[in-house]
Amino acid sequence: MDEPKLAEELKKMQAEPLLPIEKKLIVGSVVLGLVLIAVLVWVRSLLFGNAV
Repeated sequence: MDEPKLAEELKKMQAEPLLPIEKKLIVGSVVLGLVLIAVLVWVRSLLFGNAV
């Protein structure tokens, strides 16, 4: 018995829209990531100066 291939199963699946809470989680994760990068750059400049 042949097992269905992943590509075939993915083609059969219908696209589901994101739920509002999922959208909020995605936006929150991206914002948190950007804030943490900014904090790391700021701490780096405090500790090591502007040396590259």
